Amino acid sequence: MGMSDHIDVARYIDHTNLKPYATADDIIKLCDEAKRYNFYAVCVNPYRVKLAKEQLKGSNVKVATVIGFPLGATPTEVKVFEAKKALEDGADELDMVINIGALKDGDYEYVRRDIEEVVKVAHEKGAIVKVIIETCYLTEEEKIKACELAKEAGADFVKTSTGFGTGGATVEDVRLMRKVVGPDMGVKASGGVRTYEQAMAMIEAGATRIGTSSGVKIVEGAMDAGD
Repeated sequence: MGMSDHIDVARYIDHTNLKPYATADDIIKLCDEAKRYNFYAVCVNPYRVKLAKEQLKGSNVKVATVIGFPLGATPTEVKVFEAKKALEDGADELDMVINIGALKDGDYEYVRRDIEEVVKVAHEKGAIVKVIIETCYLTEEEKIKACELAKEAGADFVKTSTGFGTGGATVEDVRLMRKVVGPDMGVKASGGVRTYEQAMAMIEAGATRIGTSSGVKIVEGAMDAGD
């Protein structure tokens, strides 16, 4: 596609640290890097939203956080409360995990409503919702269904993975997800994207955002590629 000639890969990146043992200093470093490299957003655990928001004051870097993470198995009401709290603390974007078990049960109404309720509170505050479908646990049919449900529920993005499952983003999954949601919805590739080449492969497959803890390495790889 030759996209690498004119693409600013940094603007695709959610610079991520969701490690359970991440310290305040780790999050401050994450935010400093995000400002330095002009990443689109940082993605941090809910407890760290306030800190990230403070650190990023005056920059155009967004704060993303995670809801129902990483299993997706909390009741809808809990996800909604978590979403409200994250928005109060200053989150601009919410990456929520679907109820994977309910999807497997064929309880599509529950899965759709679960997403819809979070979307409702987010959109009221002008925030966006990315729906993590956790592709490593799904059949192709379930991946398609999950994307359809996220779209019906009014979500802004579908996202491949939490990074805590048994596998991360694949080019095939990104391509499938893009095909299902159409041209206008966001697709975020996340989990295991560690090099510039991998990031570009995801973007060429249809990803409009990359979740990674290797953002610095990816951008430096872009510089080496003469980007």
